[in-house]
Amino acid sequence: MKKVLFVCSQNRLRSPTAELVFSSRSDLEVASAGTNNDADNPVTSELVSWADVIVVMEKAHRAKVQKRFRAVLNGKKLICLDIPDEFEFMDPMLVKLLQTRLARYLPSC
Repeated sequence: MKKVLFVCSQNRLRSPTAELVFSSRSDLEVASAGTNNDADNPVTSELVSWADVIVVMEKAHRAKVQKRFRAVLNGKKLICLDIPDEFEFMDPMLVKLLQTRLARYLPSC
């Protein structure tokens, strides 16, 4: 089973949407977190260590994860989806973007 960590800024809209969308997959274990200190669930070294794949929504998130968690990244796959912070939780357009942009990285079983 592949462990996937979804990351955005506050862990309120984009990454929780991704977590919910992909939580029904039997081949994936998913979690979400935010890069900001006041995020609902901040990214920790434990979460980064747990994940096989880390999916960030923006380049700024990738940079923060790489800088803060360099010691535990250990060559893990880090994917940037380039999805801006302009969607509400479970917005149908956001769901479609997540499914489309992750299709090649997380193909259905």
